[in-house]
Amino acid sequence: MPGNRLAALLSDVIRRQRQLHDLNQRQLAELAGVSQATVARIERGDRSPSLPALERLLAAMDLQLTVGVEELDAHLDARLAEQSARPLAEVLDGLGLDRIVERLGDLPFLLTGSTAALLQGVPVPADAVEIAVRWRDSARFTAWLDAAYAQRWSAHWGRFGGVHIEPAEPGEHRWLTRHGELRAQMCDELPEGIEVRHGDRSYGVVPLVQVELTDPRAADLLRRHRQRQQAG
Repeated sequence: MPGNRLAALLSDVIRRQRQLHDLNQRQLAELAGVSQATVARIERGDRSPSLPALERLLAAMDLQLTVGVEELDAHLDARLAEQSARPLAEVLDGLGLDRIVERLGDLPFLLTGSTAALLQGVPVPADAVEIAVRWRDSARFTAWLDAAYAQRWSAHWGRFGGVHIEPAEPGEHRWLTRHGELRAQMCDELPEGIEVRHGDRSYGVVPLVQVELTDPRAADLLRRHRQRQQAG
């Protein structure tokens, strides 16, 4: 794995785990016995952290590093190939996209992440509808989640339920609703979106270049998709 990809992967792991443990950078640094600047540098992905620093940060959150090997990008190729074999309409229906979009009504949002990539012709795997929502609309979003009988994902318990549904409360922005699973990227302002059509419907989506910049999960799949196209 090239160094810049490893640094990006590790930065995402440390940032996500820190947020799941409801810690800020200063608190994690104190627990791990490193400087806050070290935590910030790792989370920015400027360079790969040293193994001792990485192990101390993970141990401070009761975690440990495991190492495995596989053929380069083999897992990405398998996921892309599986997705490419499925009709897009079937994938979107399985996500409950239209059900969720219709019921979100006039709440300002844009489709983002893997959902946006799918609608723009990239066959990336998706297991939830992903949207971008402004923080100032979080009260309206919470009311919608309540009406949709939403259960929020609990990383501690490894299941949906048992935590407050409000986006402002700590935890992943991931819910199971009666219309389907939903993930949200909370932001100060919605990015500039574009309109795409599928069938007889139009959807507001985040452009692919913005998805790649803001969604590490989708970024590797988008990169590999381009490589496969070029090789083909």
